[in-house]
Amino acid sequence: MEQIDIIGQVFAGKVGRILIREKSGQELELGDLLVVENKRDHLILQVNDLIYGSQIPQGIRELATGLKLEGYGAGLDFLEPQLRNYVIAQVKAVASVRGVDIRIPKTLPSFFSSLRIIKNKDLAFLTKPSDPIYIGKVRSGSKVLEVNVYLNGNEVLTHHVLIPATTGRGKSNLVKVMLWSILGFSKFGLLILDPHDEYFGRHEKGLKDHPTAKENLVYYSSTPPVGANTLVINLKSIKPWHFDGIVSFTQAQDEAIGLYFRQYKENWIENIVRGIEVEGVSDRTLTVLRRKFDNILGVYMDDRGNFQCRTEVFSNKAGEATTKDIVRALESGKTVVIDTSRLLDEAELLIGSIVCNEIFHRYQRYKSQGELEEKPIVSVVIEEAPRVLGSHVIEAAGENIYSTIAREGRKFRVGLIAITQLTSLIPRTVLANINTKIILGNEMAIERHAIIESAAQDLSDDDRTIASLDKGEAIVSSNFTKFAIPIQIPLFEELITKLSTTKKQRRKFVG
Repeated sequence: MEQIDIIGQVFAGKVGRILIREKSGQELELGDLLVVENKRDHLILQVNDLIYGSQIPQGIRELATGLKLEGYGAGLDFLEPQLRNYVIAQVKAVASVRGVDIRIPKTLPSFFSSLRIIKNKDLAFLTKPSDPIYIGKVRSGSKVLEVNVYLNGNEVLTHHVLIPATTGRGKSNLVKVMLWSILGFSKFGLLILDPHDEYFGRHEKGLKDHPTAKENLVYYSSTPPVGANTLVINLKSIKPWHFDGIVSFTQAQDEAIGLYFRQYKENWIENIVRGIEVEGVSDRTLTVLRRKFDNILGVYMDDRGNFQCRTEVFSNKAGEATTKDIVRALESGKTVVIDTSRLLDEAELLIGSIVCNEIFHRYQRYKSQGELEEKPIVSVVIEEAPRVLGSHVIEAAGENIYSTIAREGRKFRVGLIAITQLTSLIPRTVLANINTKIILGNEMAIERHAIIESAAQDLSDDDRTIASLDKGEAIVSSNFTKFAIPIQIPLFEELITKLSTTKKQRRKFVG
């Protein structure tokens, strides 16, 4: 018979806040997963708080502590500490498991029920779904189980993903792990706006090292390596609505832009920069627009009266097919990484807006024609998401294509993977539409509260647990998981090395 290692016992509490006494010699941690065995099922519980308990009055404990501290005696050693002093853990039931049937717990475990640390076999219901996106292994406190955690890509990517954490907790590493998994599927198109040029792996391990990178990965940069694509956007590709919610214009400036676009069509930007007068547009408004386009696009008139582009990313001569090529790649289920590390924020977001508008409106058209289900899901990875989803941005510049996707994208198979340090800046209405949140460590209380309030499961008692998450530790809260799953995310470099080694061993065995 298998020996059961008891770690604690139930003695009080209520639904959501069950109290257990830790067994002497054991050590419970925040986030530990525990199991209560019943006749027909087993109950999974999670530790969310730890406190001291004692049968000795506090005054006596304080006196004895002082005596021992000051060297006057042995303190309370003679009072059987393993019986009179102990640790109390507050736990909550997170899942009731009966075979492969998982339910939300609605009952309490019996008085004096014994608990043990969870084992791999207790999580047999966490099976690999279709279209799996690997994100790590189940974690119990700081202990990692040999149970892989996958998300169903078809469900998760259409309903958006939020990755909130403070700096240094492993956001970029998590995204790399997810992207590596997604890259193997031709049924998902990914647009990655990369402000730090870290995902492709120009100078280190990255998506370029994936076995299917040659077929499924497309890379754009203003300084591309051999074999990659030069990032050049033709000014004629830019329409007035691409600036919506990205650049703040006054009403007079908006009206002026509309007049120029109606009169000059695809050459509207060039004619503004040239200073060509249009009836109804004041000289002051035209001057301000010329300055804004110079700052954002780097377009200006030189001393000889020639139209010039000071950056290589926007051009009046090249890049006419760039947007169409990117959208075509996304529709083919490829991953497109755009290196925006040399661009200002507004220029980066504008490029994303151009592509996102095109793909979103195409998918709207496909739905009206009954062709949408034949198209791959497209997901947009956006760093520092409050730049486009923040309340302050929407109030100042209005709705943009990113916030439109957050609210309506699921209907058209277009989603977001939003990465942020400041969840509190994103409106609740937007957060409510993001159905999967992979929560990493965050020591800022206001940010934890914003995350907890918008989570798919009740995390109201997990405030300290989230604050204590170390680098690479996370909690997955999703409409598509049975409960909020604690995970350990593998280090990206180690993961791909392990996968490569396993593949070589398999080939050797087969050979």
